[in-house]
Order: sequence, then C-alpha cells, then structure tokens
Amino acid sequence: MEYHDSEKAKEVATRVEKFMEDEVLPREREALRTGDRISFDELEEYWEMAKDRDLFAPQMPEEYGGQGLDFRDMLPSFEQVGRSLFGALSIRANAPDEGNMHTLEIGGSEDIKEEYLRPLVQGEKWSAFSMTEPMDGGGSDPKMLQTTAEKDGDEWVINGHKWWSSQAKIADFLLVMARTDPDAHPYEGSSIILVPKDTDGVEIVRNYPVLGGHGILEEDFGHAEIVYDNVRVPVANTIGEEGGGFRLAQLRLGGGRLTHCMRYCGMAERSLDVAKAYMAEREAFGSPLKDKQALRHRIADAETKLHVARTASRHAARELDNSDARVEVAMAKTFTANVTNEIIDLAVQCCGGNGIAKDLPLAHFYEEVRPFRIFDGADEVHRRTIARDAFEDLKPEEVEHVLRFNEPRR
Repeated sequence: MEYHDSEKAKEVATRVEKFMEDEVLPREREALRTGDRISFDELEEYWEMAKDRDLFAPQMPEEYGGQGLDFRDMLPSFEQVGRSLFGALSIRANAPDEGNMHTLEIGGSEDIKEEYLRPLVQGEKWSAFSMTEPMDGGGSDPKMLQTTAEKDGDEWVINGHKWWSSQAKIADFLLVMARTDPDAHPYEGSSIILVPKDTDGVEIVRNYPVLGGHGILEEDFGHAEIVYDNVRVPVANTIGEEGGGFRLAQLRLGGGRLTHCMRYCGMAERSLDVAKAYMAEREAFGSPLKDKQALRHRIADAETKLHVARTASRHAARELDNSDARVEVAMAKTFTANVTNEIIDLAVQCCGGNGIAKDLPLAHFYEEVRPFRIFDGADEVHRRTIARDAFEDLKPEEVEHVLRFNEPRR
C-alpha cells in the first residue's frame, strides 16, 4: 500500500524493518520459546547495533546522538518497531522515555539538556512522567490535579500522590506535573518540574500489578505509585514556562499519541502475519482455515481498517505542522486504538489455543493493546473532543421545514 511517505522515511523504515527481521524478532522468538529473558546488557548491545546502522533514537536531533528525523518521517519506522515486544526499546524509541526526551528538548534549559537529556537519549539515564493521580485526583480530567508545588525561596516544595508513573522503578528522574498557582485555572497554573528520584521525600510506594507487560524482559519496568512528601528541588528544574505545564504536556502528548498509533499498527500487522501463517497451515473440517469464507471476510475487514488507521495517523501528523490538530489526533487515536484491539483479538481467535498460549507473541500483544484505549486519553475523552467540534457549526436551515407541534401545515 502506498502512503506517499518521503523517500527518507521509506529508506529508514526499510532499514528498521531489516533490523527487526535480522536481529530483534529472532531474539524475541527465542525468549518466548525458552523463557530466557532479555537483560539490560543485551539491550545495550542492541543499541550499539542500532547506532552502527544509523537507526538509534530516530526521533532525536543528531546533536544528542539521534538520527534527526522529521516527525512525519519517523512514523513508518515506529510502525516497524511496533511489530516486536521490545522493538522500540531496541532502538531507544520507547515510551515514556521517547516522550520525555521531547519534553526536555522543547522546555529544558541548556543545563537540564546537558545533565539529563543527553544521557537519557544515550540510555545512560531512564525517566518517568508523573502526572496521573489516584481516585479524586487528576486523570482523564486533568483539571482535578491535586499535587502541589509551592515556592520557598529558590526551591519548589512538592507534595502529592501519583500513580501510573511508568518505569519509575528504574527511572533516574521524574517529570512531575503539579499545581504551582492555586488561584489560577489548572490549565494556566500547573507546571512540569524535574525531580531526581533520589531526592529526599520521594517514596516509590510500589509497582502494582497491571494488565500487560512485555513478559520477555529481565527487568520489570512496571508502573509505580509514588508519594511526594515535602520534596525540595530548585525552581530552575521547571521545564518550560512556569504555569505552562499543560501546554507543554499537550505538545508532548499530541505527537506521542500518533507514535503510539503507529507502534500499535505495527503490532496489529504482525498479529495478522502470525494469524495468516497459522491459518494457511491449520486444517479443520477438511480444509485450511484460510479457505473458510467467514474468516477470509474478517481478515479482509481487518486489513481495510488497518489501512484507514495508518492513513488517519499520517493525516493527523501532517496537520500537526500547522496547528495542534486536536480533533484529527483525537480521531486517529480513538480509531486506531479500537481497530488494533479488534485485529489482535481476531488474530488470537484465528489461532485458537495457540493464540492464548505464549509460544507466539499474540497473547502478549493482546495484553499490551487493551490499555491503549485508556492511556494517552481514554476513548471517551477523545470522543468528547470530537463531538464538541462536531456540534460547533450547526445548520438550522436543514430542519427548517420539520413539522412542529401546534403548527399544523394546512
């Protein structure tokens, strides 16, 4: 299928695909077959291989050790890494570090960039984004944010309670969203503050069990509950403008939602590859599964919807060049999240017992894809955005001649 990506985008994606096929997927299959999990040392070996192939950190500028790809040019590569359970990690394009790199690139001071961004890109540091709060705090409605940061001289004093701080267990620093002006609207009175994890008052309460997880990595990155108790950091650790946290987060999340869309498109494509190969070999009731009309039609529908999801994501990426593209991104994210869930569910069903066994990646994919309808904005939040836009430009003349009560038409 032709998506009219640039020649640069196609060339890099082709090399990423070859890296996945030659190096990453064979190791993934071995890990699934034997239970021999992938260590940090192995990840570093993959990073060196990616650097040798000019594939490392495609989303970051060359001055920080990345490949300096334009946003739209890197999307096809993100689809390719999505085909593997650790593909994004293998080239240092993994969430949440990838989004946090962009946040520091956009809003960090030069000192912050040197101390934190450069080693983050190189894999010498790890990071977490600490925004979501437990019940009664900020979640799908970020205006409910409860965590505060008060100035005391040249320091912030942070108090709050967070969870869903992904990979905080291994992180060296946290990007914390906090209310810095209690009298302002939360969208105008919140800031992102960089907090080294070893700062006094930072308590990683636990990594709680959740649906999903790579399952083939030696280290459980997980998702953490965190308490901030009178945590003091310099005001200079503010990322971006004071009070501009939500604007900065939106810049981070807009592009991040689309890179997630492409990664999950890659996961859905791989799921279809697995299912189709299985259906071609597996026979039932006298013929291969691939010859059953009902299944063939469902595969055709899946291929069609996946094509539309890819197209919508690319269109939203183009619009991001000119605006915040809130509606386009919301449409692409919601549609892709639901389509990839449907496709991976179909692949599991087509493979029967092998679909839910973990010799194949499908069961892992199934666990991984379901949260996509919740994180980066739940379906309902994005549909709210889409619906608000849909009802902004009404045309009352279209119902001008509707018969109304007590207005008989004689």
